[in-house]
Amino acid sequence: QVQLVESGGGLAQPGGSLRLSCAASGFTFSNYAMSWARQAPGKGLEWVSGIYSDGSDTYYADSVKGRFTISRDNARNTVYLQMNSLKPEDTALYYCARGWPAYCSRYVCARGGQGTQVTVSS
Repeated sequence: QVQLVESGGGLAQPGGSLRLSCAASGFTFSNYAMSWARQAPGKGLEWVSGIYSDGSDTYYADSVKGRFTISRDNARNTVYLQMNSLKPEDTALYYCARGWPAYCSRYVCARGGQGTQVTVSS
């Protein structure tokens, strides 16, 4: 079955960086676009980034554009989210999902079960 396991979260200071990873298994990873979403306490799910199956195109929400970079390694079945210039408002539980953000925002996409917590605070 589809498994997505996120890691790499933690505590960062404002202006700092973190790199999230999502290890995928149970499907042909290189056939699927992948996404990152986040959920802050008391807020809805925000789709922050996506990447095509071959990495040829990416998507970023305005809230993270210019600060976050999504990438993937199809040989390792892993998608990454490099987060730079972190802000307190980036604090959230981050999930990876199988699919493109616009699709996953409307339909159900397979998603990591646990997520990884990112906390930005001084």
